[in-house]
Parts: sequence; C-alpha cells; structure tokens
Amino acid sequence: MTIVLRALIAFGLCTGSAMADGMGDMAGHSGDSMLFWHAGAEVDGADAGWLGDGSGTLVNWDSFAWYGGDGTKFRLEAEGDTLDADVGSSELRAMLSWNVSDFWDLQAGLREDLAPDPFTWGFVGFQGLAPYFFETEARLFVSENADFAFRLKQSFDILFTQDLILAPHVEANAYAQDIDGLGVGAGLATIEGGLQLRYEFSREFAPYLDLVHDRAVGETAIIARKFGQDTESSTLRLGLRLRL
Repeated sequence: MTIVLRALIAFGLCTGSAMADGMGDMAGHSGDSMLFWHAGAEVDGADAGWLGDGSGTLVNWDSFAWYGGDGTKFRLEAEGDTLDADVGSSELRAMLSWNVSDFWDLQAGLREDLAPDPFTWGFVGFQGLAPYFFETEARLFVSENADFAFRLKQSFDILFTQDLILAPHVEANAYAQDIDGLGVGAGLATIEGGLQLRYEFSREFAPYLDLVHDRAVGETAIIARKFGQDTESSTLRLGLRLRL
C-alpha cells in the first residue's frame, strides 16, 4: 500500500501543477467543468516546559492541499511534530473526496505514518459541517495488519470581531485492540483539546496563540506509565495560519 500512496501523492502534485498552468484556459468553461485548488497550513511552536513537565522546543505542523471540482477532489494532508528537532510523529494522507450533500464530503484513501515507526493504513470517513457549525472530521482506519482505529476532530469559531476569532478544538483517537508497535491500548487512547485565538489580517494570513492540553487515557495511559512516559502535557503555542 505504501507504493500506491506514493503514486497518489505524485499524481496530486502533477495534477496540481497542471491545474495552475491551465487556470486561465478554464475560466470560460461551464461550472461543471471548472477545476480549482486550495491549500493551507498551520505551523506553531512552543517551549514544551513552559506549562508542563517536559522541556525543549516543540514544533507542530498541520497542512492540506486539494485539487478538483465541486463533486470530486484529490486531497493531500500532512501533520506531525518535533521536539528539539527530533521527529515525534509524522503522518501523510492521500485521499479522494466526494461531495455527498451541501455540507459533507465522503472520503477514502491511504495514510502513511512516517514516524516514530512506519505504518500504513487505509481509511474511509466524512468531513464537513455538523449542526451548530461544528467543523467535523471523522475517519475509520484499518492497518496493513488488520488493526482498527477511529479518529474524531471537531472545532468551531467564536467571532469576537470579524478579525478576532476564538476556536475551541478537540481530537480523540480510539483503537479496537492493543497495538504494541504504536504503544496504544484498546479503547479510547488519547484526547487533545485546545483554545486557539487568531487574528485574521486576511483570510490568507492569521497569526494565533493556541493553548493545548493532550492526555493519554485508559490502557494507553497504563502503557505509557509502564515505560516512564508522561501521560499528559499542556503547551501554549505561537503559530501562523496560511491559506492559498
């Protein structure tokens, strides 16, 4: 599956380049034939010991890019973190996304965990806007070893002004079984919650502060304590949100 993922990534990069060259030619086409692209990233950093017991400089990234029309898109996502330049986690996802209603896309693709250890997953899921304007991402993963995992992300924007926005966010990860290679146990494994305060100088450029607390729970917390690892941490991150 890793070979297929790399092929999908190469396809996305090539088609994205072709799209950029051809946007002018497509301007006169009908709406059904129009192709678009969009990309964005959030990059932030923190002193890992400022609020928690850890130490060192923490850097996080979360980025995406898609290319396609109103009905079908090819989408790439990458996220991860480093602590003092040592990669703690790195994840790459490639998928097709189909619009199935006004506010929801059905997605299917592949995920490659690059660090701390290589691990390949296939997945299906939904992404869209739930009632009360909750931006929602829900995905079910199955690994190359037939392990199952579930991830749910939600966030929503609270506007103080048109430019100053508070965005509470939460992410939960659960597993159907113990996975020794990942150091996780069956059941709910990790929860991360945060409050991001950003100022949008424009829709494309927004610096932010993000107060984030993450915690291992259940069997995963027991495993972490067994190996002398911290089960929770809090960080105040300074970052930049970009949209293209």
